[in-house]
Parts: sequence; structure tokens; C-alpha cells
Amino acid sequence: MIGRPQVRATGASRVLVVCGMDFEARIAGGPHSEVVYGQRGAALGAAIERSIHACAGIISFGVAGGLDPALVPGAVVIATSVRDETDGVSTPTDQAWVTALQETLPQAVSGVIAGSDTAVVRLADKAALRDAGGALAVDMESHIAARVARRYGLPFAACRVVIDPATRAVPPLAVAGMGSDGRTDVGAVMAGLLKAPWQLPALMRLGRDAAVAKASLLAVRRAVGEGWGIQKTQAFVRLNAQ
Repeated sequence: MIGRPQVRATGASRVLVVCGMDFEARIAGGPHSEVVYGQRGAALGAAIERSIHACAGIISFGVAGGLDPALVPGAVVIATSVRDETDGVSTPTDQAWVTALQETLPQAVSGVIAGSDTAVVRLADKAALRDAGGALAVDMESHIAARVARRYGLPFAACRVVIDPATRAVPPLAVAGMGSDGRTDVGAVMAGLLKAPWQLPALMRLGRDAAVAKASLLAVRRAVGEGWGIQKTQAFVRLNAQ
């Protein structure tokens, strides 16, 4: 059963931040951020739409699967566009916002991010997704946030940190442990290990990669500050001039 949408909100002229997991939301929160997380697919889209009142812009923020073999865990990706793998539609990100993020995060790489309704875990699927649209990384929220931003004419950006590189498959138990409320279902993982203990080494390796990715994500959040760099976009200027 999918849980209720979860939102943290404070501040005016705020940025709506879309995440997948609870730990991402905790990092993203702040006085000028409203964070939506813990949903998938249409339910996430509906939760975003309910939260866009007086919103200066939408940013997708969190971890992602690597598709470019050159990207290691912790690598920062700024989207120039988000390709929706369900229909092939690409949504460009706000150029002024992207430029602001690039100036703040000079270590980041910029390019296409893919959005998928399902977890992309196998090496062959990662390679196929990379070949199809040249995406650097893939996540399960950016394309949904992009749809809403496009529908309402809002500035949109996406900044993601690689957790699992293109050269490593994600163990099935890691996917089983993705709780519907955005939290890790430790019980499901432990129960799965009793049946498939051979997955333990891969899970431990993913855990190490996750620690690197979380540290990078926190560094990104500190660098972009409370404003997320959106102050340079025209929509933000217009909103605050009213």
C-alpha cells in the first residue's frame, strides 16, 4: 500500500523540492523549501500539484543511478533536460537556474537526466537507457516533477548525485527495501537476506556507495544555500516584485 504524501513546508517565495527518500528530504529541508517525498508515479505528481501554491520553482533533488560509466558514486549531475522514459518527452531545465547551479557547483557535470517509473538496476538496462538518449543518470522523480513544472509554466531544475555507478548492478534486496513511505524497509531487507544471503556483499558495497553519495548530497545542499540558486531566474524576480 502506498503511503500518504509527505510534505515539509516553511517560508515564502519558496522552492518546491521533489525527492524520493526520507534521507534526501531531511537534507533538502530549510526555511525556504517545501519538500515533497515518499510517493511514486501519479501519486507523486498529485502531491506536487497540491504543493505548488506561491511556488517560485521546482527542483528535483536526491540520488540517482549512474548511466555514464565515467561517473563514480558521489558525482554531481545538473540536468540540462529531463527525458521522460515513459513517453520519450524531454523537458528542458531553466537555463538561468542551471547556470546558477553550475557556478555554485563547479565540480558537477551537466547533461540529460532520465526519469523512469521503475528502478533501473541491471547493467543491460542501464546501458540501453544510456544509448537511447545519452542520459548521464536516472531517477524515479525528476520526470514527474518536470511534467508538473511544464504544465504550470514553472521554472524547473534537477540536481542529482550518483549512488550506484553504471558499472554495478543494484542487488534486488535494495529495491525490495525501498519502502512506500520513502524510508528504508530494514525488515524486508533482513527477511530477504535470510533467503538470499549471497546478496550481502553487493548490499554492503551499495551501503558504502550510499555513504559517499549522502556526503556529496549534503555538500551540495550546503553549497546551494537556502535559495537553491533560483534567485537569478526571471520568474523568481517577477514573483518577489509583486
